[in-house]
Amino acid sequence: MSETNFIQTTGFMHVREIEPAVKFFRDLLGFKTFIHVHNYAYLEREGCGIRIWAHPAAEGERAGNRSFRYYFDVRDVDALYAELKPKLDLLPDGDVHGPADKHYGQRELLILAPDGDLVCFGQSIFKMPNT
Repeated sequence: MSETNFIQTTGFMHVREIEPAVKFFRDLLGFKTFIHVHNYAYLEREGCGIRIWAHPAAEGERAGNRSFRYYFDVRDVDALYAELKPKLDLLPDGDVHGPADKHYGQRELLILAPDGDLVCFGQSIFKMPNT
């Protein structure tokens, strides 16, 4: 078999309301909507997808705590930031961090998502130590 079987991994966001989450990914982050029916949506940008599900059980779930839940690896995080900056500037203070170099070899842009957790765009800046 010459083709690989695995295609991608896709984050799955659980929310109370579908429309704010779809708008966040579509209008702010530039994702394209492929499926949006009732309480489910699938959006994609450059081969990276996100699935969003609004469901009654989310009403009782604890809101996010700004943890890392959605991580998109990108080639140039600064170019993405420059593209998104006009829209990011409209978000409340504290909803955007970076781009910033991290001690674990990534340069990251963090954006607070509608579920209260973070969407992270990261670029590898890891340098192999001389051995």
